[in-house]
Amino acid sequence: MTLVVVAAGALLQMARVCYLASQTTLEDAQFMKSALIALGLIIATSNAVAADKVLPHQQIVVETTEGSFTLELALREAPHTVEHFVGLVDAGYYDGLIFHRIIGDFMVQGGGYTPGFKLKEDEQTIINESGNALSNTRGSIAMARTGDPHSANSQFFINLGDNSRLDPQKSAVGGRWGYTVFGYVIEGMDVIDKIALVRTAPQGEHENAPIVPIVIKSMSRKSYD
Repeated sequence: MTLVVVAAGALLQMARVCYLASQTTLEDAQFMKSALIALGLIIATSNAVAADKVLPHQQIVVETTEGSFTLELALREAPHTVEHFVGLVDAGYYDGLIFHRIIGDFMVQGGGYTPGFKLKEDEQTIINESGNALSNTRGSIAMARTGDPHSANSQFFINLGDNSRLDPQKSAVGGRWGYTVFGYVIEGMDVIDKIALVRTAPQGEHENAPIVPIVIKSMSRKSYD
């Protein structure tokens, strides 16, 4: 699996170079075609590996200082994102981090900062799987990212409303990448709504940060015993 991740990462880096440089030569087009074919083979291989590690409808219990809620992850639609997320959950990565960005009627975002607003990042980024037909509807969980479509790391957000504008636009003219939805809140959406109502204020570079930190106490796979 490590070799798969490294190879995929190398191809994605190549793709980013062409993406950022906006190359349009025939040689670039041929290179990108070959790279994408190779990436497709890697994805097919690693999908099978991911399926062995994570249950098809894996559920994650999230305990916060405002209450708990449960996620159900969409392994089939977003295998790489789900595998990455569950790996971080299993490692205790999210425990003690906060929801650092809250925008009413839009979304709540977390998974990247400590209560003192110290940035925490994982070393691995994830390929963008937003073209999986899952929409940013109310209660869905999606990966946050920068302007680079393949830069999702550990931060996620939960949609408070139907935010279809975050979905990909598949068009030959004006098309764009979206934000990858990889699961849904199936229990405790009232807790998310409660979090959305807390008072916020600017905290350094964060404009919509809760005045009182909302801490993720733990994340864990739901036990079926």
